[in-house]
Amino acid sequence: MIYAICNPTAGSGRGEKIGQQIKQALDKKGVISHLVLTKRPGHAEELARGAREEGVEMVLSIGGDGTSQEVARGLLGGKTSLGVIPAGTGNDFVKTIGLPAQPLDALDYILSHPARPTDAGEVNGKLFLNVIGTGFDVSVLQYAQKAKKFCRGLLPYLYGVLQTLFRFHSIPITYTTDDGREETREAFIAALGNGGVFGGGIRIAPEARADDGLLDLVIVDQIQRCLLIPRLVGLLQGRILTFPETHYCRVSSVRISAPGTQLEVDGEIIPEHTAAARVLPDALLIHR
Repeated sequence: MIYAICNPTAGSGRGEKIGQQIKQALDKKGVISHLVLTKRPGHAEELARGAREEGVEMVLSIGGDGTSQEVARGLLGGKTSLGVIPAGTGNDFVKTIGLPAQPLDALDYILSHPARPTDAGEVNGKLFLNVIGTGFDVSVLQYAQKAKKFCRGLLPYLYGVLQTLFRFHSIPITYTTDDGREETREAFIAALGNGGVFGGGIRIAPEARADDGLLDLVIVDQIQRCLLIPRLVGLLQGRILTFPETHYCRVSSVRISAPGTQLEVDGEIIPEHTAAARVLPDALLIHR
C-alpha cells in the first residue's frame, strides 16, 4: 500500500496534475495506492503521521521541498519509508539524494530501489531535510519568490542571485561549533547543509552527504565588489569551497546568530535570527 500526499499548488499549480499522473502510473503497475491532496500548510505532516500510525509501508511526497519537509516530519520516528516525487519549483532535495528530475522517472526509481537510512537536521526544534542559512540566501529567496510569477526552474533563483549580489551587504554572524570554537565574522552567507543544493540547483555545500552523520557548515566572508561576478560563476560551477573567502567544516551541531536577519529553512523564510541546529543521524528511511 502506497499513500501519496500531493500538494496541488506546488510548481506554480502543476502539483495536482503530476499527482494524478503518478496515481495513474501506480494503477497501471497494479500497485495499490491512495492519493490525497493537501489543503493547507501543515496538512501534509498530519497526513503522513496518520499513515505512519496506520502502518502504511510507503508514503510518496508529491510537491516541492516544503512538502517533502512536512511529510518527513510526520514520518519521523517510524518505519514508513519516504519516496520523493519532484513537483515543485526548485526540487533541491531530489538533487541531493540523486533522484531523476522527471516525476514518472522518479517514481520508477523509487519503486525499484529500497529505502535507506538517511540523515535529517533539526533547527530550533524543527526538522529540516536539506539546507538552512542566513544572509545572502534569504535575500535570494525573497527576490526569487517575486520572479516565480513569471518563470520557473533555476531562473527565479538566478534572478534573485543577481539582484542580491549588487544590493546585499555583509552581516555580522557569530557561530559556535560542537567543539566549542566560537567565531564572529562579517559574512555574506552562513549555510548549513544536510544536503548540498539550494536555490534550484546551486551547490552551496558541494561535499555534503545526507548519510554521513554530519552537517556541512559553509561561511563566506564579505566579497569585494570587483570579485562578485567571478564568485557568482564559481558558485554556479560548484566551486564555493575553493574561494579564499570561504570557511568550511563538518559539525554534528552548531549555533549561528545573526541579529536583525531571518533564517531560510529548506526554502522557507522564518522570522528568527538564531539557529540552534544539530544532525539527526539515520532519522528517516528514504528511497534514493
